[in-house]
Amino acid sequence: MTGPHEMFEAREGEQRLEQDPATMTADAGVVFIGRIASPWVTRENCPKNMRTARETGQPAVLTIDAPYRSGLQGLERASHVIILSWLHHAPRNLIVQKPRHAAEAKGVFGLRSPARPNPVGVHVARLVGLDIATGRIDIDAIDVLDGTPVIDIKPYFASTDAIAEATIEGREEPDRIRP
Repeated sequence: MTGPHEMFEAREGEQRLEQDPATMTADAGVVFIGRIASPWVTRENCPKNMRTARETGQPAVLTIDAPYRSGLQGLERASHVIILSWLHHAPRNLIVQKPRHAAEAKGVFGLRSPARPNPVGVHVARLVGLDIATGRIDIDAIDVLDGTPVIDIKPYFASTDAIAEATIEGREEPDRIRP
């Protein structure tokens, strides 16, 4: 398996933390509740966002571990779900990054990059199928590597989760937010 530092090459203008958060004593305990089976096995072929992932037409499957499966009760009511994942291949000490497409470096909290002190991924996916007994959740697409751990799942509520007027200065956005 490729390590986090080998997967993210250094670029001009980037800064790393003096101490890697991966080596620090944890403030909280996070447990993985399952794994994601995706078609993506390398960073190079993995879509950079959910819109691009959907455009490939490649579905994905979450498998929730047995102790957590009863927590899936009622999820079938949702058309879409929010998935929180642990981007385990990402370096945790990169605090200023220079994206390939950007003219200048930016702080990690102004980016959606997987490289961050706590590499938590946020994904909104369409729920295609759910089997509580096996912990299988079929979704329309995902933008993470195969084997990525799941840390939480929540139903998506368009009435409270979508903010139509949300913008990012200097970035063209579609007319409306689509999960």
